[in-house]
Amino acid sequence: MSSQEFIFKQFKINQDKCAMKVGTDAVLLGSWVDSSKAKTILDIGTGTGIIALMLAQKSEALIDAIDIDPNACMQATENNACCKWKERIHIHHISLQQYSKVCTTKYDLIVSNPPYFVDSSKASEEARTNARHTDQLPFIDLLNGVLNLLCSTGSFCVILPTKESQLFCEMAQEQKLYLTKITRVFTRADKPEKRLLMQFEFTQKNIEENSITIETDIRHSYTDEYKELTKDYYLAF
Repeated sequence: MSSQEFIFKQFKINQDKCAMKVGTDAVLLGSWVDSSKAKTILDIGTGTGIIALMLAQKSEALIDAIDIDPNACMQATENNACCKWKERIHIHHISLQQYSKVCTTKYDLIVSNPPYFVDSSKASEEARTNARHTDQLPFIDLLNGVLNLLCSTGSFCVILPTKESQLFCEMAQEQKLYLTKITRVFTRADKPEKRLLMQFEFTQKNIEENSITIETDIRHSYTDEYKELTKDYYLAF
């Protein structure tokens, strides 16, 4: 398998044009999200289109996927054209800020693997910088977009590093968007928590909380729980 492509059980992702390649965060989020009841889904910052395709595989929803990077949209369009759900997925080259102004759809589910670096050194490549840093999509703009586009009974799901998650949760609650489900992600049992998978809704309720560890104490030896979560996608599982 070429480094420019990533083959899953039911679809293939080409990534030669995209600044951000297929990574664990996207696979975690796409596997973790419950899209079974959603009729309409929005994927914010789709990149290669991987999360849109993952959610199409396990739902019957109509899916809109947006990205500000033209090369990412070109890549996502190519990947979508080769999948069996292409009639249900639509790729849009547009920022969330603009999309939230012109879109009339209220989505049952919104997902995002967003840029998250607030204060850190930046990559030299502009597209990779935009994909990783919040300059073009600050958390407040992401939240405002979700507030405008999510239906009253819908869910918003996102993956963020632990530090940034705390800030994001505080900002979301100020906007009356409440955390209802959280999964703490550990790369290994002896490592500190690395990521949070989070679900937000407009209705405040008891938070469903759990954790997942990706690897055993042996590098590239994956835990049973990680295999179970991702088994519908990864060829190896």
